[in-house]
Amino acid sequence: MLRLVARDLAIDLGTANTLIYEKGKGIVLNEPSIVALRYEGSRKEPVAFGAEAKVMLGRTPEGVKVIRPVRTGVIADFEVAAMMLGHFLSRVRRKSLGLMRPRVMVGVPSGITEVEKRAIRESIEGQVREVRLIDEAMAAAIGCDLPVTEAVASLIVDIGGGTTDIAVISLKDIVYSVSVRQGGDAMDEAIINHLRRRHHLLVGESTAELIKKTVGSAHRDYDRQEMEVRGRSLTSGAPSSLIVTGEEIREAINEVVSNIIGAIRQALENTPPELAGDIISTGIALAGGGALLRGFDRRISEELQIPTFVADDPLAAVVQGAGKCLDNVELYQDVWL
Repeated sequence: MLRLVARDLAIDLGTANTLIYEKGKGIVLNEPSIVALRYEGSRKEPVAFGAEAKVMLGRTPEGVKVIRPVRTGVIADFEVAAMMLGHFLSRVRRKSLGLMRPRVMVGVPSGITEVEKRAIRESIEGQVREVRLIDEAMAAAIGCDLPVTEAVASLIVDIGGGTTDIAVISLKDIVYSVSVRQGGDAMDEAIINHLRRRHHLLVGESTAELIKKTVGSAHRDYDRQEMEVRGRSLTSGAPSSLIVTGEEIREAINEVVSNIIGAIRQALENTPPELAGDIISTGIALAGGGALLRGFDRRISEELQIPTFVADDPLAAVVQGAGKCLDNVELYQDVWL
């Protein structure tokens, strides 16, 4: 009978990537949250999902569009999101022995509205038996092995593609949380705008992301790095290239970085004094893809005078935390929304 019951799943439905954790197995899927669609009149036909669709960004023929159905951490295109999740879940279920539909736990941003919660539930319900929601900041804290069940304050900063979730957690509850609708995508956009304004060079999302990963940083110690950037000149219309430095890119994304640090400062100001004292000793934990930006932890530590560290696997912290909730139901059942 146990073989008929599918294992429970945890899903991190992120703006940039979708990760799925299967109970007892670990992470079984990690794909970009992207869908390529072919439009024929009023009909939409999926062409590719995930990594296959991401390769097509900026390179699609006429009649094919590449869509990100999740924006700023919430579903922007309900129909396409349901299509994408259905595809990912069917891929995972094909590898599982279970015949019955699984129960699913989904990470959602702090401050999500009831309408947005319902959209997430409805996009998955056709594929599963039951949908549970967990705050992404709480899931990330559990994934970072912070002492969320103890009477000690922990500060988690989950920097995703579309949102940055910041939360102070103690005794399985969120004492204070704030969600900033800025993250890795806002940094990419800042790089695109900077190159357009200063160098009259037009680059796409994929190139901007590559620049951020190669020479992007939040600290001046990485200013000397350089890379060649290729794009289209806005003055001549011809292909063009130039050399950009780490200092230039740091300045381009500085506003986004400063906004995130400002939100962390706001969270600290709204934390009760006793718990604020705990954070000085436990430090600030960084999770999410944005935590991989060079020097971000050092910049936060210098500006706020609090030890800051990056999670061992920041990209998977949310889904691993939600997975731990599935593996230890009795310990973590109080943290679900």
